Amino acid sequence: MIRREFITLIGGAAAWPLAARAQQPAMPVVGFINSGHADASAPFVTAFRKGLNETGFVDGQNVRVEYHWLEGKYDQLPALMADLVRRGVSVIATPVATVASLAAKAATATIPIVFGVGGDPVQLGLVASLARPGGNATGINFFNLEVTAKRLRLLHELVPKAVRIAVLVNPANAPSTEFTLRTVQEAAPAVGLQTQVVNATTIAEIDAVFAGFAGEHPDALFLAGDAFFLDRRVQFATLTARDRIPATGNESPFVKAGGLMSYGTDLAETFRQVGNYTGRVLKGEKPADLPVQQPTKFELTINLTTARAIGIIVPDQLLAIADEVIE
Repeated sequence: MIRREFITLIGGAAAWPLAARAQQPAMPVVGFINSGHADASAPFVTAFRKGLNETGFVDGQNVRVEYHWLEGKYDQLPALMADLVRRGVSVIATPVATVASLAAKAATATIPIVFGVGGDPVQLGLVASLARPGGNATGINFFNLEVTAKRLRLLHELVPKAVRIAVLVNPANAPSTEFTLRTVQEAAPAVGLQTQVVNATTIAEIDAVFAGFAGEHPDALFLAGDAFFLDRRVQFATLTARDRIPATGNESPFVKAGGLMSYGTDLAETFRQVGNYTGRVLKGEKPADLPVQQPTKFELTINLTTARAIGIIVPDQLLAIADEVIE
């Protein structure tokens, strides 16, 4: 009898930790969705994780981040969002992905969403107001769409003799395309520019656009803000250098890859802020009470090496106001 009691005691002691572990809450899961490609976005992932770390979360230790890279294939969004909602992830994070942010908002009214968008989140229907979002979504409004007109004017200052500007958009990214075209076509006549709209949604289509330039060479190229285009920054830098076309993007990585000029917000900082807000939501704060953040600094980046290679003389007034000059 004593032996049986001893065995029961040992068995109970061994089973207790298993039961305790079974009762521990599961690690929260963040569904991270970006329009670009993982390999080209490594610095942005680092920035997102930095924001999470600021709130005490470490990917793989006390939170699990599922990274989903669309690589420009926006048609995958409905199925992806449906899966995240079905599995009940803790937070959906959509940094620098307006289309994904809208798809998340359409898919769920309960799972918290932390977005990064270039357009006005109120007009997009993501929040009720910037100060009091009021629903299940909040995040960062990084203004890249709003600075489109200024980026066009800066390009005109950089290439004052330019008349015909090719505007390259990604039709699959409808919000960016619509806003870019509307803004550029309104702003271009004021500075004496004519616009030619060209489309590309794949690597092959980008090559085809530049092949078409051989017959009708534009004076400059204006790239719409798009994660797929940012991923293809080396391709754009190579093609514009080959064809000696002055080009502008809205992110500094484009210029660091060899593009001529960019003007916009610091995207890495946007990813960090989205990561920080994601961590705060995981800790219990409600998106409805977290105000939408907006950047106060915009960066002008110019590549002097590229300018010299394609025969562009950068005006002193632009060099004076540039935040970064690459030589």
